[in-house]
Amino acid sequence: MRGRASTRPFLFAMTSPQRVFYGGQAVMEGVLMRGQTHASVAVRRPNGTIATKIEPISHWARTPLRRIPFVRGVIILAETLVMGMSALQWSANVALEQEGEELSGRQMALVIIMAIGLAAVLFFATPALLTGWLEEYLPGFLVHILEGVIRILFLLAYLWFIGRMQDVQRLFMYHGAEHKTIHAYEAGLPLDVEHIQPFSPAHPRCGTSFLLTVMVVSVFAFAFLGPLDMFWRVLSRILLLPFIAAVSYEAMRWGATHLGGWWSTLVVGPGLALQKLTTREPEDSQVEVAVTAFQNLRALEGQLPADPRLSGEINA
Repeated sequence: MRGRASTRPFLFAMTSPQRVFYGGQAVMEGVLMRGQTHASVAVRRPNGTIATKIEPISHWARTPLRRIPFVRGVIILAETLVMGMSALQWSANVALEQEGEELSGRQMALVIIMAIGLAAVLFFATPALLTGWLEEYLPGFLVHILEGVIRILFLLAYLWFIGRMQDVQRLFMYHGAEHKTIHAYEAGLPLDVEHIQPFSPAHPRCGTSFLLTVMVVSVFAFAFLGPLDMFWRVLSRILLLPFIAAVSYEAMRWGATHLGGWWSTLVVGPGLALQKLTTREPEDSQVEVAVTAFQNLRALEGQLPADPRLSGEINA
């Protein structure tokens, strides 16, 4: 059953008694769901079955430091990158198994490193280079605002461009399936296609919202540095990223847990709007994959009775 997307589920999540905040991400033809102690991945095989995988969360990512504001954001970001890289490699190999190909860990690591490097250059170094010479002619705060505007425009253009690719569109559909599933769980509804599909594919706790928050926070962070020569101007944009990520995480976390007020709308609203570029309405079969990953995870962490159908590989 396909329902009409609505923003009302955000209000349901506010009144939910559940205090476990699940997260996840889309992978190739599948979804990763992250819990308190484990992560679960479900991927649709070329033959139509669903392959699943469970991984424990590394001990370093479960350190008590994770509960300290501004420190936890950096830890979570590092954990997300490591876990996401592993899940992407596994999902790619599941998708490629019919052709007899396989993507090695070294190849995936190289892809991730190149992607991070490209993002740092495109979204931080390049806007700094484009606007740095203007400090001789304009007040510093105007230059930083212009740099921030260019950075956000680069992000919008990049997301719009990759969103036109067919493979990426399917990835964005799985992204929507992940969000809808978590919405339904937080609303206390049955986790089946009929109850999940009416929800919005956007969610306040999303990496896309985090990216936009980073862009906005960076404007204020870089403004405190004052005039710098070009070398330090560019280098500072890279070195300050962990600090900016930590502040951005806290802002997004606060907004997502205080929905309903105008302050939270101001923090969360732009990220939800941006997710129109990074999510798509999923097919029912994609929602089934997201539910498989999520229920498998909940069973493992003791929220559901163990179900032998939710381990290894199932037909769906």
